[in-house]
Amino acid sequence: MSSAVSQVLAVGEVARRSGVAVSTVHFYEKQGLIAGWRTEGNQRRYHRSVLRRIAIIRIAQRAGIPLAIIKDALADMPHDHVPTAADWRNFTDAWTGMLNERIMSLTQLRDQIVSCIGCGCLSLEECPLRNPMDELGRSGPGPRRLNNR
Repeated sequence: MSSAVSQVLAVGEVARRSGVAVSTVHFYEKQGLIAGWRTEGNQRRYHRSVLRRIAIIRIAQRAGIPLAIIKDALADMPHDHVPTAADWRNFTDAWTGMLNERIMSLTQLRDQIVSCIGCGCLSLEECPLRNPMDELGRSGPGPRRLNNR
């Protein structure tokens, strides 16, 4: 097998080696997160670097980063480029603030969810004490205290 051929993977091989379903590989491609091409026999092929891109996508998704943000982060990286440690630092530098905000928000939700998430809808017995006469309701729908720690 030549060096150039070993850099090319079929969709099934990408799925197997990345640990995602073939349908997920197709979905990522449709979303513009990865790119492939068709052979003369109409089969999908991908550069080997797609495995690292999929790993980054999966890690970012697991952290709750939306696909649109992942796509933006990957936009300037050629699809045949294997992301390096420097590329990963760029991603993490860009995502650290967002992740810290998400952690703070989830911690606040965890700490407040037992009694009330801030809008009064989950605890009818306690909310008259926390939100008498539905004062928070005048500010509009949704959780009002959740963002105010």
